[in-house]
Amino acid sequence: MKRREFVKKSMVVAGGLAITPTLLFKKEGKKNIRLTILHTNDTHSQIDPLPANHSKFPNRGGVVWRYNEIQKIRAEETNVLLVDSGDLFQGTPYFNKYKGILEMKLMSEMGYEASTMGNHEFDIALNGFKNAKKHASFPFICTNYDFSRTELAGETIKHLIIEKGGIKIGLIGLGVELEGLVPAQNFGETKYLDPIACANKEAKILKEKKCDLIICLSHLGFEYTDTTKVSDRILAKSTRNIDIILGGHTHTFLEKPVEELNLDGKKVMINQTGFAGINLGRIDIQFS
Repeated sequence: MKRREFVKKSMVVAGGLAITPTLLFKKEGKKNIRLTILHTNDTHSQIDPLPANHSKFPNRGGVVWRYNEIQKIRAEETNVLLVDSGDLFQGTPYFNKYKGILEMKLMSEMGYEASTMGNHEFDIALNGFKNAKKHASFPFICTNYDFSRTELAGETIKHLIIEKGGIKIGLIGLGVELEGLVPAQNFGETKYLDPIACANKEAKILKEKKCDLIICLSHLGFEYTDTTKVSDRILAKSTRNIDIILGGHTHTFLEKPVEELNLDGKKVMINQTGFAGINLGRIDIQFS
């Protein structure tokens, strides 16, 4: 990629806000190919819309609204990628009743193609997540969690490559540190690895595999007052080869994506859609 220009715009859709920035990439051999990325984070088992008496978001969100919006966009666009940045679980009685199975089944029906794990995926411990995951038709990308000595050994992947319209899209997934956030018995012998080092390693591998676009599904959080804590903004400034960071964990509502310069002085776009499925994030990329 020799040149890229960011053009941002937003539009309101029924029931929520879709953030729709457009990226223009100039790359030889890729002509007039449009890629639409749809993304969510921290949906927290919000199967129904929020109640009508909700103080901030009455009647917003819910799986039916999201499904209809996704299907509408798929009918309009040829190359659509649908991903999530973690915390599928916890927040409504649906989770307490079905232990994550319902969330996995519904996301599969909606056609999600990848997710990373949030801290609430550990709420039913490793065996609970493994049991729920049996009902997911999509993989979980966990680049900086080492599950090799746990029940989840072999259940997640370090990176993923998906091709859409001749465009190779590389994905990695980063999780937040579990110590002090999740009960120790829930994550067992899971090893938390440095997210920046892991991101650089896997993004380099994806670049060497000729990926045209590299996306990080992050559950690190957008930013913190403690600047020593790794966030999406710090990640962007401390890495190479990542083009887009789709974040979660901090339930951040961004009116428009934020840009940071990476180690090579190149722009990285960061976006997050809030929580509870209130919003559906959208990024359109035009290769020309």
